[in-house]
Amino acid sequence: IAATNKDLERAIETGKFREDLFYRLNVFPIFIPPLRERKPDVLLLADHFLQRFSAEPGRDIRRLATPAIDMLASYHWPGNARELQNVIERAVILSAGGRIELDDQLAAPLPDARTKAGATLEEIERDHILSVLERVGWRVSGERGAARILGLKRTTLEARMSRLRISRPA
Repeated sequence: IAATNKDLERAIETGKFREDLFYRLNVFPIFIPPLRERKPDVLLLADHFLQRFSAEPGRDIRRLATPAIDMLASYHWPGNARELQNVIERAVILSAGGRIELDDQLAAPLPDARTKAGATLEEIERDHILSVLERVGWRVSGERGAARILGLKRTTLEARMSRLRISRPA
């Protein structure tokens, strides 16, 4: 089985792909449309990823909050199913309750994975919390506070900020 997002017939025409290799691989071609064209699959995949990542020890997340479902269903998914998987995994990691609340996670572009190559989970968590705090003007609690956006209790966010040595700039 081989998969690509490239137009191999065009690559053959431009000399960037070998024609003989194309015919070896093209025995039974299957075209799968991008996730943005398969909206009903978004929630099925999100639920699958949620069950997969919440099965890890210490995680007890049963469902997606209604606003999160709406956000997932309306998002364009330029990164396809892999982007959806990453969004759900990050939400599970950052979740403090029994359900996932994305709030405005999908409003901002996701961090470019190439810039985070080799970063630890702690560094990524720290960067994410910092970016949310900066976006909300360092407001920790309240309706538009970082804790609400991150789906955490105020005290949990403050504890993580302390552990990650995050403090408001002077």
